[in-house]
Amino acid sequence: MSVPKKIIVIGAGISGLACALRLQQLGLTVTLLEAADRVGGLVGTIEKDGLLFESGPQSFQGTDSILELIRQVGIESEVVYANPRAPRFVLMHGKLREIPMSPRAMLTSPLLSRGSRWKIASEPFRKTRPPSEEESVADFVRRKFGHEILEYLVAPFVSGVYAGDPEKLSLRAAFPTLQEWEREYGSVFRGAMKSRASKDKPAGPPPLCSFRHGVATLARALGERLGGNLHLGAQVLAVQCTGEGCACTYEIRVASGGAEESISAQAVVLAAPAYAAAHLISGVSSPLAHTLSGIAYAPVAVVAAAYYDRQIGRPTEGFGFLVPRKEKLDILGTVWNSSLFPGRAPEGITSMTSFVGGATAPEIVERSETEIASIVQAENARVLQITGPPVACTAWRYAKGLPQYNLGHGHIVKAIRDFERAIPGLFFAGNYLEGPSLGKCVETGTQTAEAVRKYQQSAQ
Repeated sequence: MSVPKKIIVIGAGISGLACALRLQQLGLTVTLLEAADRVGGLVGTIEKDGLLFESGPQSFQGTDSILELIRQVGIESEVVYANPRAPRFVLMHGKLREIPMSPRAMLTSPLLSRGSRWKIASEPFRKTRPPSEEESVADFVRRKFGHEILEYLVAPFVSGVYAGDPEKLSLRAAFPTLQEWEREYGSVFRGAMKSRASKDKPAGPPPLCSFRHGVATLARALGERLGGNLHLGAQVLAVQCTGEGCACTYEIRVASGGAEESISAQAVVLAAPAYAAAHLISGVSSPLAHTLSGIAYAPVAVVAAAYYDRQIGRPTEGFGFLVPRKEKLDILGTVWNSSLFPGRAPEGITSMTSFVGGATAPEIVERSETEIASIVQAENARVLQITGPPVACTAWRYAKGLPQYNLGHGHIVKAIRDFERAIPGLFFAGNYLEGPSLGKCVETGTQTAEAVRKYQQSAQ
């Protein structure tokens, strides 16, 4: 029996879209299956009455990989950039304080005590080594810089990026570069300076980007490029494997349009969330399914709102603000969208998006979207001196929003990769593997496509 040459990618989030497009570019026969009626996964943009709301990521960092993909699909003219000097704020004792964005600024910032500033200033001169056991982000920051910096800078940042708990988040899994710098140079600041000096690139992080019509522009463009190779409303029910080695064939059972069918493929890429992938792959390997189920997800709710400028008593110029848990608010942070990018709101209106829940306060996401929106509106009103109801407001809840790179996550990913190598023709892509950012999803999806091509070539 001849082995089918088709490749099936399951899940049309950014990882799956990037993987499928690269496979298509490589000349391989690929089909992308997505259960929903749209592409993008958590990435979503709503435009109505001149307002633009994002249901997931509000922006992305313009890394080389994602900017190259944007060029490939021909939407580089749609990219908009945030002001790199846009100030960011943190709520401290009920007031917004500007976050120092460089070591030099931290040394003079009233945000930090003299003791914390001294720990920053002296860090390059104190040679330390990471402990032999895996360390949490919280333990690392306390050991290197003290509790104040953890509480008012790092913990809110971790909540903003991972919706995570710094006491559980693994430094090695979430911020491996920091651990590498300390191991090699004995100092994270010395490591950063050495790394910057060794690279022929401009200093500083990649630019913060979006598109004129929102982040979903990228997902839609990728879907359009895939054309007939993309199938929406196609729910994968199960994946089975027959044969061994290079003769392995996959049977994918799919429900679409009220009917079921079985599709044969030489290779399968699971680009669905880890918990969904675990369910689909249980018939191929129950130990692998159990391993995938070990990845925790944090619930997150997103609330987008717009107000007349005259309703807001405090300036909203900059990126937005983060909220330490000590401030006893439910909001993790609020992004001032209309300050960051053009076209988010009509003249005279300010739009903003807040996040609640996460690993440190999961219970709030169990409430209704209306209740969550009311809580967020009240808290933003208190912080920003807002009077009256919003012009418009929309909320979304995600029971399993973001994967948690907690202690032990690296071992789970290694086990998944070991299974991947042991089961011919089975591959994984997703934000639970190499990082949750859109750039990392693009990199993971593209690398997975290259691995699939190598496998198919060896199977011929």
